[in-house]
Amino acid sequence: MKTVRDLMDLRGRVAVVTGGAGHIGRELCAALAELGADVAVLDLSADVCREVAERARDQFQVKGLGLAVDLTDERAVRAAPQRVVQELGRLDILVNCAGVAPAASVKGWAVPLAEQSTEAWRLALEVNLTAIFVLTQASAAHLAASGKGAVINVASIYGLVGPDMRLYEGTTMGNPAAYAASKGGLLQLTRWLATNLAPRVRVNALTPGGVWRNQAQSFHEKYVARTPLGRMGNEEDFKGAVAYLASDLSAYVTGQNLVVDGGWTAW
Repeated sequence: MKTVRDLMDLRGRVAVVTGGAGHIGRELCAALAELGADVAVLDLSADVCREVAERARDQFQVKGLGLAVDLTDERAVRAAPQRVVQELGRLDILVNCAGVAPAASVKGWAVPLAEQSTEAWRLALEVNLTAIFVLTQASAAHLAASGKGAVINVASIYGLVGPDMRLYEGTTMGNPAAYAASKGGLLQLTRWLATNLAPRVRVNALTPGGVWRNQAQSFHEKYVARTPLGRMGNEEDFKGAVAYLASDLSAYVTGQNLVVDGGWTAW
């Protein structure tokens, strides 16, 4: 029998992390690199992607690759997996972490329903859902060839439950319908992919709750009061979850949603 240390070892594997230059994404890159995986960082900024890739190389002595990819550009998305394989030799783990979030500065986004725009709706679906479908489709053969293929889709509690809009009263924050619809769709896509890519590739979701980002004090106080563990999340809270879902610790787990929300959805 393998030890737990053996099961979590990712040496010899290559992970792609979209949104890898973001707050959560860069910590997921670090977690995977710490376990030995070579890491390809995909995001909009080439400079920041390189920075995160260099951090992985310097801290954990793994290979790192930074790729600037616009997830609304289907051709670029489809080309990314082959580029990773050419540069790093294989593709074993795909973490879909990039997304349009409720705090996005998009016209017609964090506003009341009557003011929400179809432009914002389409962007959310394109980035949060369609791009994940395209990238997973383009990666599927490489993941299957790995023998250890794993896809991790980063969703949201608002793909599971409706928002309590009272939290946002008196702030400039919002929670648009497009975000909830795209994340709910992502959870169902996760289940669909899990059954269709089995048994060669495992597909699971990681669902964060609210993460501290210097939100308005009134929002923060209300959110914390409603959270059983008494605080908002931070980036470190998701490192163990991605380590579990990416490694052989979860070798018999697929089609599942690991909710890391401090108990928010347990009420």
